Amino acid sequence: MKKVVALALGALMLSGCTVRVADMTVGSTKNYNLNAAKFEKGQRVTGEDKAPIVIFPLGIPSVKTAMDRAIEKDKCSVGLSDVVIYQLNHAFLFGTYGFRVEGTQIIDKSQLGCENR
Repeated sequence: MKKVVALALGALMLSGCTVRVADMTVGSTKNYNLNAAKFEKGQRVTGEDKAPIVIFPLGIPSVKTAMDRAIEKDKCSVGLSDVVIYQLNHAFLFGTYGFRVEGTQIIDKSQLGCENR
């Protein structure tokens, strides 16, 4: 019986879930000129912002930070298209929680240093 209880508690502590929160056609946390007309698609990227949990949360994760991290993977990227936002909860008493943002980079070739991409 003790083995079953220990196994159940171990599985509970290692379990978690990821929930799809939002889908967006276009998303950005950056200011950019929509009339630039020199946009092209980049790579599919992911950005995360997590906080540890040790009985209680030790931080506050942000969707904005997760999106910034995804956009800033390329200096010419100004936003994301086909965006999916996930909420991560991988903790019972110990673990992490946070947000993951996935999307395709929107590259602005009219920015300084991005003309010859």
